[in-house]
Amino acid sequence: MPATVLDSHALVAYFRDEPGAGQVEALLTKAAQADRPLHMTEVNYAEAKYILIRKDGPAAWEAAARILVGLPIEFHPADRTLADSAGDFKSRFKLSLADAFAAALAKKHKAELVTGDPEFKAMEKEIKISWLA
Repeated sequence: MPATVLDSHALVAYFRDEPGAGQVEALLTKAAQADRPLHMTEVNYAEAKYILIRKDGPAAWEAAARILVGLPIEFHPADRTLADSAGDFKSRFKLSLADAFAAALAKKHKAELVTGDPEFKAMEKEIKISWLA
């Protein structure tokens, strides 16, 4: 299983049962079976949290947070190296800052980025993207 990075779009889709939720669930299952976690930045974690709270309320986030603890996802801090790469992407592409961090993590790990966010279309030559349907 290749290294895989989730952006906040993928995590939100999973918890809200939106399009692509089944794909994310399959990736999580595969990651658990292979004992190879998926990757996500703490910045994207924060974005997923605020989206879930804003759309579904604090109780929905609390339920998601309890589930999240048991999922095979390794969270990465926004260190200086990752921030430099994210800043570079943000300066060259029309991306949110959180999306720039997800792209930077994918580049760092030579990983596939799983997303349904059309902002990443412009980055298809920079990083490998797996699109949620």
